[in-house]
Amino acid sequence: MTHTITVHTSSAYDVLCGSGLLPGAGELCRRVNRGVHALIVTDSHVGPLYADTVERSLTAAGYQVRTFTFRAGEQSKRLATVEEIYEQAAMCPLHRDDLIVALGGGVTGDMAGFAAATWLRGIDVVQIPTSLLAQVDSSIGGKTGVDTVAGKNLVGAFWQPRLVISDPDTLDTLPDAVRTEGAAEAIKTALIADEELFAQMEAAGTITPEMIRRCIAVKRDVVEQDEREAGTRKLLNFGHTIGHALERRYAYRLPHGQAVAVGMVAAARIGRCMGITPADVEPRIAAVLRRFGLPVEDPVPPEQLMTFLTADKKHHASGVDFVLLTRIGSAVWRTVEPAQLVAWLTPQAD
Repeated sequence: MTHTITVHTSSAYDVLCGSGLLPGAGELCRRVNRGVHALIVTDSHVGPLYADTVERSLTAAGYQVRTFTFRAGEQSKRLATVEEIYEQAAMCPLHRDDLIVALGGGVTGDMAGFAAATWLRGIDVVQIPTSLLAQVDSSIGGKTGVDTVAGKNLVGAFWQPRLVISDPDTLDTLPDAVRTEGAAEAIKTALIADEELFAQMEAAGTITPEMIRRCIAVKRDVVEQDEREAGTRKLLNFGHTIGHALERRYAYRLPHGQAVAVGMVAAARIGRCMGITPADVEPRIAAVLRRFGLPVEDPVPPEQLMTFLTADKKHHASGVDFVLLTRIGSAVWRTVEPAQLVAWLTPQAD
């Protein structure tokens, strides 16, 4: 059964969720795009598993198809890789009515989406997320971009996809570590907007297809209110302020989901110290993260993290912006002074 979740942004599009959708990707793309050429962008982990299936489907739908595969990992999320995508686009050649297909996880979706947003000043992109993280979060909402030496996702664009094809069957081939990492974004979504969903995750200790759809619905609701992250959408960054700093500290060798997990516990601690987050929230978050096999702390001293926090796009003259929970299922954002952060993140703060 296919479930359709429609996202009403500046250009509306559907998120299709259902087992067995991948072999029909070409026909689904044809519903939203009438071009001649399609460029599949994928990575060295996902490509060997699914690129042939998607390529055959696109060919059967009448596309002339080219596939570009980059080395898997956050380290590839750079302008140099996007330039390689441009070169492939030129060889297709991709015209303004043609299509880029992002086949993979969050890194793939971010880079392929950015390439689509900037090639010929914007062409269609279809997102086919194959990781849990991408299915519940990054493939929806149109945030695209790359990392630079200065920081994570500092270069990018808002570019909504024409379609998202979310096939839970692709999660069956994920390594356990990658599936675990994706759970962090699902837990984050529940924490900021759906108390009942979080309770279900606490009880189940796993992420089900129904939970994925509920996470997508939450992301849809937030993006519809604030497409370009001027206000409400900032709440989706719960756990990401510390998380991004940790990723930079480890030169992106620390998986995003693990970094966000540590960041969520840290944010709960900061919120408690500020009198915003109830005292029982931090241990509940830590307990569910441990159940999913995710870390809850990191040995990097707070003083070291400040170097990376002040380079993040959430830092400004008044301090560092944090998303904090007023309770499970409800969040706000506040600006915190750097000196105060160090004190609150130091274990002796209790």
